[in-house]
Amino acid sequence: MVKNDNIKKQITELIYNKNNQKQIPDYYANFNIVSPEHSPHEVEVKTYPQSVSKNIFALIWDIHSSGTVSSTIVPSPTPFVYEKNITNGMRTQMHSHEYLELFYVIDGEYHQKILGREYVFQKGELCLIDKNCHHQEILDDGSSTILFIGITSHMFNEMMTHLSNAGRINSFLNTAILEQKNIQQYLHFKPSHDEESCLKLENTLMSLIDELKKYDDASPFICQGLLLRIFKILGTKYDFSLSKQTRKKMNMILFEEITQFITENLADISIQMLVSEFHFQKDYFNRLLKTQTGMTYTEYIQLLRLRHAEKLLLTTDYTIEQVAEMIGYHNKGYFYKIFTEKYSLTPAQFKKKCLKFYI
Repeated sequence: MVKNDNIKKQITELIYNKNNQKQIPDYYANFNIVSPEHSPHEVEVKTYPQSVSKNIFALIWDIHSSGTVSSTIVPSPTPFVYEKNITNGMRTQMHSHEYLELFYVIDGEYHQKILGREYVFQKGELCLIDKNCHHQEILDDGSSTILFIGITSHMFNEMMTHLSNAGRINSFLNTAILEQKNIQQYLHFKPSHDEESCLKLENTLMSLIDELKKYDDASPFICQGLLLRIFKILGTKYDFSLSKQTRKKMNMILFEEITQFITENLADISIQMLVSEFHFQKDYFNRLLKTQTGMTYTEYIQLLRLRHAEKLLLTTDYTIEQVAEMIGYHNKGYFYKIFTEKYSLTPAQFKKKCLKFYI
């Protein structure tokens, strides 16, 4: 197992290997590893630097306090190190990618401007940037080490077909990113206080780098599995925030998922079930439901239960007692009370009055 305090050492060994050639191989010549800003009004589109058969690559930056970026890429038939002198506050050209990018701050701080807003990413944080998202680096003369993972849409789609139970980011990744609409978006991941999960993530990242370093015919499948493990950890053990453009969309996606889950579990739904399923704190559900419906969690549960009671009363032969049990009310008297308050009719009166109009 890779030790947490050794990840920088093992990553930077790829850059500073004495056998690395000192120039960029021809097949990476047009990739622009560090592209200084030449126009504040243009957006450079970075093409995928590998052949189509290699669906994932890693770019490593090590920024020295002396004002130099040293970098390499794996897989590469010819190991190399690329170096670029930088000045404090230097910006790279605003750009987007033809692929998805996941970066991880191994050490130090990393400054980016994403969608017009500047961020400082700290050691241990990650960010997933979608294909259409405009961003640029803001470089300084401090020391930092960053791992960038480039992922083609094909590999991401393949990975997502297996990511069916990865917690609260699953719907966002599937619906928001994979729809590939013209929405610029990103996800910013911050580690929780679970040190074991952070170590597991770094171990998996190092396994991914090791596989890319020795790339062979089996590597695409192994890398996909390791990527799946990374996103499962991120989906269940890391906190995340997202771009303003997609926060509203994300909330709607989650609201729809939560509503579906509640509806499928009306008989025994509880706030703890939602916490276990979606990995949010209890008060999150009240906030989300209040925003989307104007109701509290309790009020919304009651609304969904009574709506389902309507359907059961009008489309089945269940007794009123059975209907009450099926929607989670084990006290018949309480069910009668809230039903009558809403409809100004008892369940029996409601059924009799409405059934002749129900088709």
